[in-house]
Amino acid sequence: MSHGPLMLDLEGTTLTEHERELLLHPATGGVILFSRNYQSPEQVTALIDEIHGLRTPPLLVAVDQEGGRVQRFRDGFTHLPPAAWFGELNRLNSKKARAVTQRIGWLMAAELRAVGIDFSFAPVLDLGLGLSSVIGDRAFDSKPIGVAELAHAWMMGVHEAGMAAVGKHFPGHGWVSEDSHCELPVDCRPMGELLMEDMVPFQRMIDYGLDAIMPAHVIYEQVDRELAGFSRIWLKDVLRDQLGFHGVIFSDDLTMAAAEQAGSYADRARSALAAGCDMVLVCNNPTGAAEVLDALVEYSNPAAQMRLVRMHGRKRFSRDTLHLNQKWKNALQLISQYEENPSLDLDL
Repeated sequence: MSHGPLMLDLEGTTLTEHERELLLHPATGGVILFSRNYQSPEQVTALIDEIHGLRTPPLLVAVDQEGGRVQRFRDGFTHLPPAAWFGELNRLNSKKARAVTQRIGWLMAAELRAVGIDFSFAPVLDLGLGLSSVIGDRAFDSKPIGVAELAHAWMMGVHEAGMAAVGKHFPGHGWVSEDSHCELPVDCRPMGELLMEDMVPFQRMIDYGLDAIMPAHVIYEQVDRELAGFSRIWLKDVLRDQLGFHGVIFSDDLTMAAAEQAGSYADRARSALAAGCDMVLVCNNPTGAAEVLDALVEYSNPAAQMRLVRMHGRKRFSRDTLHLNQKWKNALQLISQYEENPSLDLDL
């Protein structure tokens, strides 16, 4: 059974019989976990192992573990700094900032791989311009090159731990103030400005080998009247053809308010896949997920399935082995500096 095009979520810390049936549906391809699915490292390991054991190839299992305010697994995991902290570090000492960012990227990925998670939806490649509250300190920097270089260091650490990286939110969410979870953001800038600013980190990261990208639920009205995640212009003409991206394209959550203009959940999924997404996310709405499964039961995209296979985790430490690893201990020391001095009063 190949990977289906839908990534869905779960209700609690164990699988129900109904959820097992959903995960065996041919249109299912992955599971995204949230804080409600996490109780302890032991519990989540058992949950993930059960999900992976349901079918071959295994379903992809993902989580949002960026750091800062977006970190789903906390107790039993290292509390990670927000991306903006690395940007502040970069302004003080760029060489050491990149080294620290790479180590913390490795730490994030190694801890997740130890419990079986395939990948995290990170890093954020949006510019931290102070306009978007939903981005805020999730952005590495306000400057495109700063974002690109820190994100590259983060990805190098992630790859070293055997995990793929997912850049978001293409072509850039940093300029709009509206939160696409609740509203419909519209960016009125011309393509030239986007190319020179917001898209620079994406182009650089594609050149560095970025594995996957998640488009923004934003309309860039001078380019296309469709949300980027539903736009063939953005996903095929620009991302695939112009920027040369050959990795996986994940939709953002189709239950977000900004996606409502695309119609029913089935219509949203069909539109996103037709535009160029390889896998769509439907979270926190079991009825919507069931609607999408019914609509996509016959869906097949061999090229997308080949890309999705590359998102599986490639290494796995046991937690005991990880905690004996000197690299893990060194990374914890860096984290302790952040916890003691979040304002960056560090001895660099």
